[in-house]
Amino acid sequence: MIRSIRTLGLIACAAGALISTPAAFAQGTSGGAQTPTLMPCDGVLQDRAACQREAGAAKQEAQRNGLTSASPSAYDQNALARCELQPMADRAACEARVKGTGMSSTEGSVLGGGVIRETVTPIPAPAR
Repeated sequence: MIRSIRTLGLIACAAGALISTPAAFAQGTSGGAQTPTLMPCDGVLQDRAACQREAGAAKQEAQRNGLTSASPSAYDQNALARCELQPMADRAACEARVKGTGMSSTEGSVLGGGVIRETVTPIPAPAR
């Protein structure tokens, strides 16, 4: 018997919040300011009106130097802190999914709706 646990990768949602907007952000060359690089709002991957609202909001925030990103290690620490909230029996599997260790896999994307992290844990069949 194999037990399969699938969870939505919330770290990816948090880490990719800016990427999931219609504007991808590149590091500017002047004083480290972030400048938006607009992607087309084609209405295919995201509603066109919502895409345009998001692009406008991102542009305004970039002009106020309000777009920031944490370091990748800060996102990892956040995800592991959330694993501490899990019941003790599930904590090790949560940490394996976050770290990508053991029989873990990751698929999907933020733009596609979320990153799925899966850990497969073989459980021996009960003795007869």
